[in-house]
Amino acid sequence: MNWRAFDLNLLVVFDGLMQERSVTRAGKRLGMSQPALSHALNRLRYLLKDQLFIRTPKGMAPTPRAEQLALPLRQALADMQLALEPEAFVPAQANRRFSIAVNNYAAIVLAAPLVSAVFAAAPLLQLDLRPSGTLDVHGLLDSGDLDLAIGTFEDVGERFATAKLLEDEFVAVMRRTHPAGRRPLSTAAFGTLRHAAISSSGDDTGFIDRSLATHGTKRRIELRLPYLSAGSVLAKSDFVATLSRRVAGALARDAALELRELPFRSPSVHTSLLWHRRFDGYSAHRWLRDLIVSVSGGL
Repeated sequence: MNWRAFDLNLLVVFDGLMQERSVTRAGKRLGMSQPALSHALNRLRYLLKDQLFIRTPKGMAPTPRAEQLALPLRQALADMQLALEPEAFVPAQANRRFSIAVNNYAAIVLAAPLVSAVFAAAPLLQLDLRPSGTLDVHGLLDSGDLDLAIGTFEDVGERFATAKLLEDEFVAVMRRTHPAGRRPLSTAAFGTLRHAAISSSGDDTGFIDRSLATHGTKRRIELRLPYLSAGSVLAKSDFVATLSRRVAGALARDAALELRELPFRSPSVHTSLLWHRRFDGYSAHRWLRDLIVSVSGGL
């Protein structure tokens, strides 16, 4: 291929279509009209001798050739963007987008103070906080579609780096007028309570069942519900949930709930920051990483 005759802007169009799977949405993302983007796609099809994207009822489906090109081109574009950034990052003048994957814990505990701190220091930035539960976090960090991820990570591999942010423990959460609030919460009493599990938490609460089993009792989970409804349901029922202390505190601020210490030892919950090592030396990423660590330290 003659690279002198190849318009590299077409690769940006390809990447936009790959991300959006829609000519209209890709055009809005790239600031192009629909006819202009369609024309660019036709040029790209001619140059690469492949249809690349096929229109379907669910959007523009990539061909095998497009799937083959997607990751290396995304990585190349991300590296080009980083290479062209100013060496010194000035937050007050910066106008770029950061994309961060957050788990449910981070969304509840860290998102609000982080957003406040970011825009206080860098009002022109764009911040994209994405729920990590449905994402291929490692793949998106590899491709550059994610800048950072916040959550619980194990065995991240050599290409990634981590920084510890928060350590937490579990507590029981119940309504302030719950019958169990009138007496000490023993292991036996805890086992007989009506238990609710938070289906969207991602927490490993198997330690509860192991602890109860050593005392000859067990719990019965009668209800599963998402975080969005947890506070209101717990406040108006006799159910009890076991949640991370900071999450429980956030729910208690908005509902008539109280926190009770568990009658057995709670394991620690560790929340970390994850990023690709190729971003280690870039000042913009380093600034954001340092800010997240600072915000977390202030909680």
